[in-house]
Amino acid sequence: MSFPWAEHYEPKHPLMKWIDSRLPLPRLVFNSVGAGYPVPRNINIWYNFGVLAGVALMIQIVTGIVLAMHYSAHIDTAFESIEHIMRDVNQGWLIRYLHMNGASFFFIVVYIHIFRGLYYGSYKAPREVVWMLGVVILLLMMATAFMGYVLPWGQMSFWGAQVITSLFSAIPLVGEPIRTWLVGGFAPDNATITRFFSLHYVLPFVILGVVVLKVWALHIPGSNNPTGIDVKSPQDTLPFHPYFTSKDFFTLCLYLMAFVAVSFFIPNALGHPDNYIPANPLSTPAHIVPEWYLLPFYAILRAFTVDLFFIDAKLWGVIAMFASILLLLFLPWLDSSKVRSANYRPLFRIFFWLLLVDVLILGYIGAMPAEEPYVRIGQLATMYYFAHFLIILPIVSAIEKPLPLPNSIAEAVLGKGAGTRDATAAIGGAQPQPAE
Repeated sequence: MSFPWAEHYEPKHPLMKWIDSRLPLPRLVFNSVGAGYPVPRNINIWYNFGVLAGVALMIQIVTGIVLAMHYSAHIDTAFESIEHIMRDVNQGWLIRYLHMNGASFFFIVVYIHIFRGLYYGSYKAPREVVWMLGVVILLLMMATAFMGYVLPWGQMSFWGAQVITSLFSAIPLVGEPIRTWLVGGFAPDNATITRFFSLHYVLPFVILGVVVLKVWALHIPGSNNPTGIDVKSPQDTLPFHPYFTSKDFFTLCLYLMAFVAVSFFIPNALGHPDNYIPANPLSTPAHIVPEWYLLPFYAILRAFTVDLFFIDAKLWGVIAMFASILLLLFLPWLDSSKVRSANYRPLFRIFFWLLLVDVLILGYIGAMPAEEPYVRIGQLATMYYFAHFLIILPIVSAIEKPLPLPNSIAEAVLGKGAGTRDATAAIGGAQPQPAE
């Protein structure tokens, strides 16, 4: 979407003119995050988490590069190299704690960002590609985090690698060769940690590349907003800088305060104590669990305990676990409502909160032992998760009667009684009708 009222970059200093004529980087920055990028004036604090995710990614990359300078990717020295970083490297304990807790904070920010997109309908046209690139980023994050969890080569690292990589063996015919290729042998060993370290180092840069594509795709239709209606006039927007950079800076300060507080005072609160025990292939931990941000998907994996239609329960669990994420790619077509924002969809809003509660239940169940009543609760929560997207959402989209939308974004912000129109007509671009 082009905004004819947007400011355009015109360098005044001779040096900036020379640079802009040969490498238009200043123009790119101005049009991407400066006054040249108009943003809907009503976006709220929940839209700040995209910027926070970018900051979290850069923190992970910088701290990861420093850690890689001192890490030894070998099963005989990996655990000791971590202890060396913590005890002997100058400020090594700080870098490691920032990197370790940075992964958790990264996922916190991204999960909030995803649920904000679900609530305000940011996956709907014309932003389908933006949403799908976000799902790709989530998958890459999970792969990167899992491989990073293996690198300390503690008890939970080894057995987590053993359990997760064994899932590939459930795939008929090609599963075992894929697992052997991924692990580098028949069980996690030196080849595993070498491969995982290589991939863990490279994937954040792949994520960064997809983030650039996502931002590029976002700037074509422009940002969504809490009302879910399109920008119609200059009164609907404000320049990104300084109005929204100041909001982002405030949120960033709060984020960094929380992040630093956890890293300094409770750095191991989000981790597992068994990972401070060197890996021992002959001693199985009492309860093998992944990191907290993977627990909902781990609960879905464990929900299948009976063979169905001549397919092994383990394979059903693997299919369901990956399907629970890939299902998000089809969300723009599963939700056929013309109204984006849940603020104007009362029925959808109820089921949105039920979905959030369901995901939290799955996270709790994933941390519990595989025994009753947790198995049964996990099965019910898994059933509801898939039913929400495949059954409830299409039905709600068909039968729900949305509330009237404002005529414009400016009206929603500056005046509530200036007039409303039918929600479907507003999304379709019909002419505003005066209020009765």
